[in-house]
Amino acid sequence: MPTYGLYLLGRPPCPVPWTTRWVRWPDFRLPTAPGDLHDALRELWQRAETERVEVACAGGTGRTGTALACLAVLDGLPPARAVAFVRGHYRRHAVETRSQMRFVARFGG
Repeated sequence: MPTYGLYLLGRPPCPVPWTTRWVRWPDFRLPTAPGDLHDALRELWQRAETERVEVACAGGTGRTGTALACLAVLDGLPPARAVAFVRGHYRRHAVETRSQMRFVARFGG
């Protein structure tokens, strides 16, 4: 079980017995508040050093893949390689839309 979860959904997630954070992010789109996502991912990344964390959306491909690519950028991977890294190590079709790919490309800057 995680101790912290970040949920990327169009509406609030169902309650769970661990600490959570929700970022409003409609399916196949971008987060409604990109700065909130950046803060949430930085917090998740920092917590992952000492806690069991999870990041999730409804399907686990587009939004989750985009978030994982952004986490790879936070960890030092160049944005231009982050999507390929996530597709190679997580899910082949992760980061589903062109706008999500552009989001990752701009995330580092």
